[in-house]
Amino acid sequence: FPTRRSSDLGSRSILGGLALFALSQFRQLEVRPLQDWIHAAVSGLFLFVGCHGALAYAQRFVPSGLAAIVLATIPFWLVLVDLATGRKQQPARLIGLLPGFCGVALTAWSATSSAEHSVPVTMILLLLVSALSWALGSAYAQRCAAYIPARDLAGMQLVCGGVGLLLVSWGSGEWAAFVPQQTTTASLAGLLYLAFLGSAIGNTAYIWLLDRLPAPLVATYTFVNPVVAVILGAVVLGEHIAPA
Repeated sequence: FPTRRSSDLGSRSILGGLALFALSQFRQLEVRPLQDWIHAAVSGLFLFVGCHGALAYAQRFVPSGLAAIVLATIPFWLVLVDLATGRKQQPARLIGLLPGFCGVALTAWSATSSAEHSVPVTMILLLLVSALSWALGSAYAQRCAAYIPARDLAGMQLVCGGVGLLLVSWGSGEWAAFVPQQTTTASLAGLLYLAFLGSAIGNTAYIWLLDRLPAPLVATYTFVNPVVAVILGAVVLGEHIAPA
């Protein structure tokens, strides 16, 4: 998770969404109707404001590795969302996810009770809400917007979610600290990389998979994130890695 501000996330989301729109216009696709935009806005706000926005704030207090571990509960929340909304689920799927959820709970408890590197309980709860928000956005997109081509839906979600994140950042006063003259070439290159590869391509691939596979299965990509986040957190951010 390389960005920790809502303004950064909003900017990369909008850039990624506009890139997808440009591709659609190049191929002369029709403009999506209002109903499609409503579906995209609902799912986009859950995915990017509710999940990424909350995650960006929580990461000011929580190490990247721990944040990624808590976000790995997304498949569990997706199964619960399906059960709560009346969709049939195999009991074995939920039971199979319980050990992982318990492992996350033990890791979070250890982090909040550590005397040396204690993590606020409220931030753990915020990360759980973030994971639940991603699950809700994924389930909504899969059920209400599956008829929209993945590239178009991904672009609309990114734009709507990005606008929401920029509004949140403006309301929290982040814009006051932004000085355009201090923008470096490296930071701009990083923003473009995240916008096109992380947001545009990544979100399109995720939506494409949601159209073809069960959402809990698609969300198992989060199981890889903790390993990557721990390594990057230690190498880039100098975060502490405990032996246990």
